[in-house]
Amino acid sequence: GQIAVKDHSALARQQLDLNSWVAMSLERAIDVINNRLQTGLAFLATVGSTAPFVGLFGTVWGIYHALTAIGIAGQASIDKVAGPVGEALIMTALGLAVAVPAVLGYNWLVRRNKVAMEHVRRFGGGVHMTLLGGGHTPHKAS
Repeated sequence: GQIAVKDHSALARQQLDLNSWVAMSLERAIDVINNRLQTGLAFLATVGSTAPFVGLFGTVWGIYHALTAIGIAGQASIDKVAGPVGEALIMTALGLAVAVPAVLGYNWLVRRNKVAMEHVRRFGGGVHMTLLGGGHTPHKAS
């Protein structure tokens, strides 16, 4: 316990060198940018993954009501079955119509964010080198 207290108090008294301070400051700024880019992605992923199940629930509900109507009517004619089953299938189509664009949009945004963060990190490295090196670094064309 005494050794740990002595080591920690010695560390607390040490000053942070400029290189470490710049690196930590840039990393915090990069983390803020990354967090902003991630905003809303969890919701979009949730919509994309749950919409088919909502559509499936609507389908099951519609078919249940179709079968109930058939049971009440006592006969399974096409006019008794087609309408309710068609309505039930519309729910499946609506679920997919919501899920597919949500998943495509999510995947596109995730890829775009990865590319953007690569650029931000590269820029941060350039800023770090410029601040500490006193000059500019060669910039590769992308």
